Amino acid sequence: MPVTPVSSEPVTDSLWDRLEPVLPRVQKPIQYVGGELNSTPKDWDAAEVRWALMYPDAYEVGLPNQGVQILYEVLNEQDWALAERTYAVWPDMEQVMREEGIPQFTVDQHRPVRAFDVLGVSFATELGYTNLLTALDLAGIPLHAADRGEGDPVVLAGGHAAFNPEPIADFVDAAVLGDGEEVVLAISEVIREWKRDLVEGALSPGSGRSPRDELLYRLAVSGGVYVPKFYDVEHLPDGRIRRVVPNTSGVPWRVHKHTLMDLDSWPYPRKPLVPLAETVHERFSVEIFRGCTRGCRFCQAGMITRPVRERSISTIGDMVENGVRASGFEEVGLLSLSSADHSEIGEIAKGLADRYEGSNVSLSLPSTRVDAFNITLADEFSRNGRRSGLTFAPEGGSERMRRVINKMVTEEDLIRTVATAYSSGWRQVKLYFMCGLPTETEEDVLGIADLAKKVIAKGREVSGRNDIRCTVSIGGFVPKPHTPFQWAAQLDWETTDERLQRLRDDVRADKRFGRAIGFRYHDGRPGIIEGLLSRGDRRVGRVIEAVWRDGGRFDGWSEHFSYDRWVAACESALAGTPVDLDWYTIREREYAEVLPWDHLDAGLDRDWLWEDWQDALDPDGREVEDCRWNPCYDCGVCPEMDTEIQIGPTGQRLLPLAVR
Repeated sequence: MPVTPVSSEPVTDSLWDRLEPVLPRVQKPIQYVGGELNSTPKDWDAAEVRWALMYPDAYEVGLPNQGVQILYEVLNEQDWALAERTYAVWPDMEQVMREEGIPQFTVDQHRPVRAFDVLGVSFATELGYTNLLTALDLAGIPLHAADRGEGDPVVLAGGHAAFNPEPIADFVDAAVLGDGEEVVLAISEVIREWKRDLVEGALSPGSGRSPRDELLYRLAVSGGVYVPKFYDVEHLPDGRIRRVVPNTSGVPWRVHKHTLMDLDSWPYPRKPLVPLAETVHERFSVEIFRGCTRGCRFCQAGMITRPVRERSISTIGDMVENGVRASGFEEVGLLSLSSADHSEIGEIAKGLADRYEGSNVSLSLPSTRVDAFNITLADEFSRNGRRSGLTFAPEGGSERMRRVINKMVTEEDLIRTVATAYSSGWRQVKLYFMCGLPTETEEDVLGIADLAKKVIAKGREVSGRNDIRCTVSIGGFVPKPHTPFQWAAQLDWETTDERLQRLRDDVRADKRFGRAIGFRYHDGRPGIIEGLLSRGDRRVGRVIEAVWRDGGRFDGWSEHFSYDRWVAACESALAGTPVDLDWYTIREREYAEVLPWDHLDAGLDRDWLWEDWQDALDPDGREVEDCRWNPCYDCGVCPEMDTEIQIGPTGQRLLPLAVR
């Protein structure tokens, strides 16, 4: 068991004097230094509420994260609040910290994480769960929420992977679903009031709750913060959940997600952080709209972020101008789940390209659907930059498979699109697919090779060149909560690997096309563990802890991931229960089964999700239209969340930048 290297009493002094001498002993010490452009050091004593914001991965992955950067800026704009950042430390740094007794620290002012009021952790992927335990242990915060005392921060989970926080329910005090901009301030106000009441002795003495539990109770009764300790989980003899029920009066039966409706009023980040060390994204990113109603049945992000809410063209232009000026970044990425679907994307592209033509600023559209792409759009975004490869995601290798997943992209659409790209000077196209989708057969997977060959053939035909390339990238399908596929059985990793091996052999054996097709895929085992964590319940927390105690760290990195470690932990931690790894992953669920996240409301009607799942299983694969441009098909989000789709066009235009 790791040894906690800190004392039981939190201190607020900077740890830099202890940290600086040990940095030469670790790789990439620059990631622990802090002091980035646009970071916001604030007076500790002047703040009433203090947040440590964590992205549970390495600095190079965590610093560009939009969610953390936005909350960091929103909080630090309040004169009574303070936010600093912390990231997962690499194993070499962890070892040094344990040897030297240095606790988990923030990079802004190197303060101990345990000294803050809240440790807010943003989970983009479930494979970051073990890194949370490392941070808690290094910080001197008890791993289990039940063991924490008055001097410990509230550990609060958020992000897409927190829409089912049950696997980490033992380790977090609370979780928030949905958009964070408004709720992070509401939570801060609750903490602020609670701290004042605590000082004034105004906490209710008759409640029987400790001061810490009183704070958690105040957060829970708001209806927007999920506190696992106030809910009991009852099981049936066969291992399924019987029900999840509140154990405290006043706590809601269902906890709702938060939805920010007016994105123009929250144009963050205004001053993006500029990293000191190399990161995975060296660009300034602007979210041009939030949500997606395309209805891809596998896509959790598209389901849980509904409804669609667009930023206006003028706000986007202002955000790009201000962000480039404040950061010095030379690449601007216009982000969303499907950026070319913005109702004014043509005007946005032309307006920004006109503004920055002849400058060092280049524009990119990282997320583009085949049926939303056009060459005019691509030309606008490549005006100032080199013409690099294009990426499209057909997802399924056959027409039938694409109907099953509601990815309404035909082979004709794809071939027409790549023909346009190749004839216009592009030489490289990347296609993304998934393996292991519901009802998938080996023929569906081999169809990926046929499609890639047709892409190469068409590219050679329209360009008259033989240096045409197509890279096929394949990921394993993992069923996710709050999607129509939440009931689906996950394909076992052995079958996944076998199908992908046959696909690779098929591509390589073709002398005409094999060398022109790149092939990238990972083995199926990490996907099985992601599936365990994504649809797990509270019993999976024992597995996470067992893996962590056995040395599990950075499970999202292939060089650190150990499938055998996870299998062994499942066998030991779940021994004596009616559940195991296969029970959580390759088992199909029935409609009547209570799912671990059913008490957490993403706004989606459960019956609609089930009906969409049945449409997927239809032999012909029934498709559902995009409700942005078609009548409502009753997913439930708008009436449940009291929201509505917000799209243009507004008719606005971007004016040239003023001379400065």
